[in-house]
Formats: sequence, structure tokens, C-alpha cells
Amino acid sequence: MTITLYELVGKDETRPFSPHCWKVAMALAHKGLDWTSVKTPFTGITGIEGAGKTVPVIRDGERIVSDSFQIALYLEKTHPDRPALFGGPGGEAMARFVESWTQTQLNAVLGMAAVMDIHDCLSPTDQTYFRKSREARFGATLSEAKERGVEKLPELRGRLQPLRAMFAHQPYIGGQTPLFADYIVFGSLQWIRIVSPDPLLERDDPVLDWFDRCLDLHDGLGRKTPAAA
Repeated sequence: MTITLYELVGKDETRPFSPHCWKVAMALAHKGLDWTSVKTPFTGITGIEGAGKTVPVIRDGERIVSDSFQIALYLEKTHPDRPALFGGPGGEAMARFVESWTQTQLNAVLGMAAVMDIHDCLSPTDQTYFRKSREARFGATLSEAKERGVEKLPELRGRLQPLRAMFAHQPYIGGQTPLFADYIVFGSLQWIRIVSPDPLLERDDPVLDWFDRCLDLHDGLGRKTPAAA
């Protein structure tokens, strides 16, 4: 049975950009599962399958699951015969740390630095919603939030140093092969790659080498959505 994934898009429905939806897309591909995408704008999210106010959401037969981490756990539990996303309780615990680190140390900055790029890729109706909700969240105009985020980008690049050190010993966060922890960080960099034309990392950065490896995974799933021009 084909799984349905509801994922976030802007005015161009061929360019899904949510970091959390990308985690799930990569997890589905990792498991080798058949899935179809329902392209969903910000203003279309509320009430999807009765699951709440955020994406991603999947429907698998009669089962509805929301939240990217919960979806990954569900896929691991229901398809134990397919490639592992966590590799056991230790891998699940590691992934929970990586998710918390990514949300607080990366996404908090990236969401501000790219806020105008995200706004500009949306339809007019979604732009109105996005501006109101993000200005309330940041307590600032979008332009002010962007300025704050851009100022913190050098600090953010420094926060990636543990990954650089790790990639001197192994090609993926998961070791010799990727795990869900890889897809968590990948989702954030893919988010920025799709919405912003400004390069985040230097060409010789080992993190960028890892990101390129992830873009090539699963028949180049990540590359099928072109980078922002």
C-alpha cells in the first residue's frame, strides 16, 4: 500500500522545502517504501487528516502519523525488515540528541537568516499568513529578523565543527551508512539550499562534502529539487 506524505510547498509546487518534510521523504526512501506526495501550502495545513497544525503528516492505510520523529519511529516499527533508520535504542537516543541540537543550534538561526527568502517563495495568501505569524514569533519585522539571523551565521558555521571532526573518521553521522540522524541535519541544509541562493558553507567544508553525499542518496532524491538560483 502506498503511503501518502503531506509536505510543505510554496507557489512552486515542485519545490517542497520544509526541513521536517525532507527528513520524512529521506526516511521513506531509506526504507524503500512507495509513497506519494500531497503538496500543501502553509494556509492548507490546518486540519490535514485531523492531525493538527503542522506538517509532515503521513497516511498509511487507516493510520495517520504526524511529527517527523514520530513518523520515523512508526516506519521503523512497522517495517523492521527494511534498512534501519536508528539501528537500535542507541541510535534512537543519538537521533533525539541530534534533533534537539539541530533545532536549537541550527534551525533557530537559519529560520531567521532565510526568513525573507521563505516569504518570497510563497503565494500572496501564504505570504500574508507567514509575515503575521513569523513577526509574532520573532517579535520583529521580517527584515529585522533576517538581519539578526545573518549576523549569527558565522557563529552557526562554528557550531558545525563537531560534524567536521567526526567526518574525518566516518562518511555519515550514522557511521559507514546514513541513519535518521543524518536526515535530520540534512533536512535543515536542504531547506536553505532550496529557498536561498546564498551559499551557507565554503566549498571545501567537510560538512558540505557530507551534504553532497546525502544529496546523492536514494537515486539522488535530494538533487531532484534544484537549488535556489
